[in-house]
Amino acid sequence: MPFISKDWRSTGEAWVKTQEGWEKMKDLENCRMLKQRSSEDSEDSETVQPHCHITIKCTREIAGFNELDEVVKRLDFRSAVRDVRRFNYICGLLELLLNQQMMRLSGCAQKVLLAMLEEVAAYATASQHNPRALRRLITKLRQLSVAERTACWGGPLGSQLLWHQHSTKIDRILSLAGKMQICAPGPEIKPQFLQLPEECIREIVLRLSDHRDLLASAQSCDQMAVVVSEQRVWRELTKFHFTPQQVDVVKTKKNIDDWKEVYNMLKRTYGLSEERQYAEMLSLCRYCCCLFWRSLGHPCIADQCPEFRARVQEAGGLIPPSPIPPSAFLKFFSL
Repeated sequence: MPFISKDWRSTGEAWVKTQEGWEKMKDLENCRMLKQRSSEDSEDSETVQPHCHITIKCTREIAGFNELDEVVKRLDFRSAVRDVRRFNYICGLLELLLNQQMMRLSGCAQKVLLAMLEEVAAYATASQHNPRALRRLITKLRQLSVAERTACWGGPLGSQLLWHQHSTKIDRILSLAGKMQICAPGPEIKPQFLQLPEECIREIVLRLSDHRDLLASAQSCDQMAVVVSEQRVWRELTKFHFTPQQVDVVKTKKNIDDWKEVYNMLKRTYGLSEERQYAEMLSLCRYCCCLFWRSLGHPCIADQCPEFRARVQEAGGLIPPSPIPPSAFLKFFSL
């Protein structure tokens, strides 16, 4: 007679019923702890950095299986939406997920994706921040909604009840995004942007890392068009995105002196580096196999264990963490 018992591979996790569905107890406790610590004064309490251990290699003992919804919760992506440095990274990740057909994701991953989309729409509408990224996401979401409702063969992954809830949330997100309006500041707010000295306006323009923002700024008024047309602006943008060797190759072979043309030629030849498009990205610690936000850090074994740190120093020193753009982040999961 076979021995009947719990599968030894079971994680033994406790699950709790919430308004959004079934959630793991440890994930809920982790989120509560993060919110509690973030609400307290940082001087009186120790900050808990959002981080998550990740499985990189697949062996017989390690399944090589990472859950997207759990990693997103442990890295506190929903709070990261309201950080101006991390906003574009979250939007880039959501755009990739929508491109990979959300209907093929698991039910938990679908709920996480739509929750982040709703958070992005709410924040962008309230703060009037980065409307272009929101419009790209909304366009892809509309296409997804039409494809799901007009499917003839097969159907999306998940129950009819789950997709009814998804459809309701999608309609709510589209309605929320449709109300977004960019309002000019009132006349009582001074100084206005164009009232700033030209040197200040130029310094602000020099900090734009996207050529589309420069082109949109030039179309706003004649004063901005004059500043954006300066060679220094396009020279600094070119040096930010491309190496000196790449710039020399294009300038020598093509004999181009206009920096705007040099930038466009380099962009067509080499493309834009994904790592240069985000002010803040996830990083991977090679010692802990841990994902974390670089600006927030994480509890690393090299910092907590002096003996381990000494061995690392003897081996040649600490290896800096590896940046993880959105495309590399999704490779950790079986999507």
